[in-house]
Amino acid sequence: MNQKLLQKDVQEFIADFDGDISRLALKGSPFEEVDTKELLEQLESRQKAEKKLPTWFYAEGIYWPPKVSIEQTSSEETAAYKASLINGKTLADLTGGFGVDTFYFAKRFATVVYFEKNEALANIAEHNFNRLGLTNIQVEPKNGVYGIQNQSFDWLYIDPSRRSDTKGKVFLLEDCEPNIIEGLPSLFESSPNIMVKTSPMLDISIGLEAMQNVREIHVVAVNNEVKELLWILSKDFNEKPKVVTKNLRENRNETYSFFWDETVEAVYGEPSRFLYEPNAAIMKSGAFQLLTKSFKVKKLHEHSHLYTSDVLREFPGRIFSVEQVLPYSKKSIRESNFSKANITTRNFPESVAQLRKKWKISDGGELYLFFTTLLNDKKIVLVCKKIDSGR
Repeated sequence: MNQKLLQKDVQEFIADFDGDISRLALKGSPFEEVDTKELLEQLESRQKAEKKLPTWFYAEGIYWPPKVSIEQTSSEETAAYKASLINGKTLADLTGGFGVDTFYFAKRFATVVYFEKNEALANIAEHNFNRLGLTNIQVEPKNGVYGIQNQSFDWLYIDPSRRSDTKGKVFLLEDCEPNIIEGLPSLFESSPNIMVKTSPMLDISIGLEAMQNVREIHVVAVNNEVKELLWILSKDFNEKPKVVTKNLRENRNETYSFFWDETVEAVYGEPSRFLYEPNAAIMKSGAFQLLTKSFKVKKLHEHSHLYTSDVLREFPGRIFSVEQVLPYSKKSIRESNFSKANITTRNFPESVAQLRKKWKISDGGELYLFFTTLLNDKKIVLVCKKIDSGR
């Protein structure tokens, strides 16, 4: 850490800066004792953190790491959610990074030990913890997998790096660093409870095959975009894991849960008064058949993942009123004269881009067109209006 970046005049410049960073790069640092590259790094990282990490963004005296650390860290929303799932006296964060997850765990545990093998990043995190007033975090600039040996904790948390020196960006567990698959037996020697964060790209069934003793899987989305998978492991647990889908929204959260491999016979039907589109977390979980029983809705097709009902239901996703059901044909599309609409395809042979070009439909407006397939393999267009205004 360059302590000169923490001087009052430099900190005020960083906090007040709202200009063009590229122009500043050409002009150079206004401070003789501060290198231009270092100053730009502080500004770029802070800008990236404005929406993702408001606690850090608005705090005074924060030291910013290279922007890649900001890109890789959890958002405050997801960090707060994962911390809400567990509690106890002691937790070890084995892959601390910028420390956002550690910060929120420290609100739930009496003592948190933060491990980070990158000493420079560990020093930055420790400085910021102090600026944010946290006194129950112990910083250890070392590899956490080795650092916890011969120690006991109520919980361990690990977020394996998904960047490989040889393979670039990866998401399979065996390609991540550290290799959680090889390390699990030794980790359970230090704690009976482990939380693992993995890429949202990881297939849940593959993760279950790779990891043992999985008690819960949390599919976490923010504003309908899946951000991470959380795996809660308990030593000696050997029953069916619970799957929880969580879609964190600005005005309301959507939660749905079930047990892995839970099956029901889905109910199918023709489009009715209302149409339902599951949120991204549910789509990732694969709980397509269960929704018909849980919410008393009917599925349009085995592979369409759209649902319908005569009576308006509570549903974890977008809800629409069905205005028209049109056969997918030149005649019906041309007669309807759609010039502007929001388009979604589900189990349909043409893409959104192809449909827009083919029928000359621009994006936007209050109309929603769902191009999909019914049980009899008939291609249709559902003309809808969104009625879940709070979503």
